Amino acid sequence: MKRTERGLAHPHPVDRHVGLAIRLRRRALRVSQAALGARVGVTFQQIQKYERGTNRVSASVLHGLARALACAPGDFFDGLDGAEEAAPARALLAEMLAAPGGMALAAAWLAIPPGPVRSRVTALVLAVGDAGGP
Repeated sequence: MKRTERGLAHPHPVDRHVGLAIRLRRRALRVSQAALGARVGVTFQQIQKYERGTNRVSASVLHGLARALACAPGDFFDGLDGAEEAAPARALLAEMLAAPGGMALAAAWLAIPPGPVRSRVTALVLAVGDAGGP
């Protein structure tokens, strides 16, 4: 953790990146924080702290998380070199997945084969979003 002049702790960008990658993988697999915590031997509150980057993930826990989420530990670091460019897209994706119905919407959209139907659904969602307000 970095400390500011006022002594307040802020998550390190790498810890935030890894935490967001854990969260996105967990949500993509539709695993609850409690279930993931049980698999790796920590509480759901600890999983929350890892996902926010508040607490750093030890190597042994990172290994356990990767096994529980059926991926390689290195997958949590993918895109780190270009994380600054990808940060806005990752933040938007995390916000969408956290919103009520966001995960279902993303899953339903991915279930539509690429092509004209998916393009029309995307256009519809964009039009409804634009009509929703300023």
